Amino acid sequence: MRVTRRFTSGMTTPYDDLRFSTRTSEIRNPDGSVVFSNTNVLVPEGWSQVATDILAQKYFRKAGIPAATRKVAEEGVPEWLQRSEADASAADQHVGEHDARQVFHRLAGCWTWWGWKEGMFDTEADARAFYDELCYMLAHQMAAPNSPQWFNTGLHWAYGIDGPPQGHYYTESKTSKTVKSRSAYERPQPHACFIQSVADDLVQDGGIMDLWTREARLFKYGSGTGTNF
Repeated sequence: MRVTRRFTSGMTTPYDDLRFSTRTSEIRNPDGSVVFSNTNVLVPEGWSQVATDILAQKYFRKAGIPAATRKVAEEGVPEWLQRSEADASAADQHVGEHDARQVFHRLAGCWTWWGWKEGMFDTEADARAFYDELCYMLAHQMAAPNSPQWFNTGLHWAYGIDGPPQGHYYTESKTSKTVKSRSAYERPQPHACFIQSVADDLVQDGGIMDLWTREARLFKYGSGTGTNF
């Protein structure tokens, strides 16, 4: 597909027309004691405190981000779009996200990387425009994904975060076959809402106890579920 620049034409970065400021985000108990505090939250200057708090308290990845990363070379993937992993020089050093641009980058970058791997862009310039336009729209609050995307998408692409499979499935685009994911983060759970069925059976697949497992899996990665009884 071709992607026309609507907002970022002539810009060096998607954030050329924005200023970022440092904010504090806190959660306090009724007695005033602090439950959560981040005094170094970088967001676009025009963002409200509510938007800042939601990003800082819910969507920032707070642990497991490598202090330094390196690109993973992939044949046919432009260097700027290659995924990253922990650099060996800082393998034991981990931090958390604190800058909104980190989140915009991992979301838009991962979406663009997926699109590139699926052959969706006519040219590299179209892929770059897609990435820049998405970063611009996220920063200007013109568009936003659902919560599981904010939580999960791009953690593998941007930081190399991985984990054992959790029972999720995905469909292979080339074969149209639905297969089990081999990783919790390379193929993350990006969907928000589910309606699940339940069979009149206590312990078999699709039954009552199995429903508990499926609900826990969805809740763990930030999704919601209802059940069709």
